[in-house]
Amino acid sequence: MKSCGRFTSSDGGLTADPFSEEIIYEIDQPYTNHNGGAIHFGPDGMLYFGLGDGGSAGDPLGAGQDVSTALGSLIRLDVDGRDPYAIPADNPFAAGGGAPEIYAWGLRNPWRFSFDPITADLWVGDVGQYDWEEVSLVERGGNYGWNLKEGSHCYSVDPCDFGELIDPVVEYPNPSYASVV
Repeated sequence: MKSCGRFTSSDGGLTADPFSEEIIYEIDQPYTNHNGGAIHFGPDGMLYFGLGDGGSAGDPLGAGQDVSTALGSLIRLDVDGRDPYAIPADNPFAAGGGAPEIYAWGLRNPWRFSFDPITADLWVGDVGQYDWEEVSLVERGGNYGWNLKEGSHCYSVDPCDFGELIDPVVEYPNPSYASVV
């Protein structure tokens, strides 16, 4: 189970009361790896949370392309809305057709991401299976191709030139099994 929560602070955020934890979001994890990554507030005030495909080699559950699950996605929540959270109205599946928390999908293990402090662009480092590490510029509703592609290369299907899949901005070969950071 992977979760994110909120804590209260009585000193302006210098410390948090560990006994005040309130779970905001929780999701079952089928395997012991690719269970989640960074959690950040975006410039829009929303909470962003990276979730891997649930683990195991090659995405055996097909979570990367299954929008009915938030696994293999970057999720976006309004934690200032209803308790424990609200779905931002402009999330791709806010009105149905997929998990409403999803902001972007087709990610293998988006364990690191950040917002450009000047442009507010969202950049994610997505860990490849064996051969390719990638850095993608994330857009709302974007499908980044996992497990059909690893980076810009075909992975589980060939050909893999589906028009709706977004290739990374940067990719590099990984001969030593070192994850993108």
